[in-house]
Amino acid sequence: MKIASQDPAKFRRAHRSEAVILFTVANQMFAISADAVQEIRSTDSLAGSANEIEQPEISKVRHTLERAHRISYVVNACEHLRLRVTRPTLVLILRQMRVAVLVDRIERMVEIAAVHALPRAFNGEERTWYRGLAYVDDQVIPVMNPKGFLTAEEFQQLDRTAGAAASRREMEGAVQA
Repeated sequence: MKIASQDPAKFRRAHRSEAVILFTVANQMFAISADAVQEIRSTDSLAGSANEIEQPEISKVRHTLERAHRISYVVNACEHLRLRVTRPTLVLILRQMRVAVLVDRIERMVEIAAVHALPRAFNGEERTWYRGLAYVDDQVIPVMNPKGFLTAEEFQQLDRTAGAAASRREMEGAVQA
């Protein structure tokens, strides 16, 4: 294979391209790496596997999802991103994370050439929400950081709440039996 005779800039760009899923939340478009998403499901299909939790300090999480003996926390993207609340129809179940994200709809999957650094105007907690920005079809779209949906402290707090809720459900089941 003769790489030296090819345009080096094109060769570098080809290796930086990445497949992303474009999705909307409150009529705003976002992207997330396709590699970060394990599964996309309808919210209707989760009825039997989602459990409600009470965690007023972390209002963006109201449900857990148990799959393969592993609890994931369902993050409402509207609340996380501080957008007007809508009725999400889909959930993105993230790979290698205990997070599922409620979104309004999936637009499509595209290849992006690069993720550009966030401008300095992004100077608050949103710096952890986004990996950067991508340019797709004459639009600048924020690319989500899968690790930015919940902090380590939020995971700890949710684990305590989910553990207590699971214990209550087990005890209620034992009393009814």
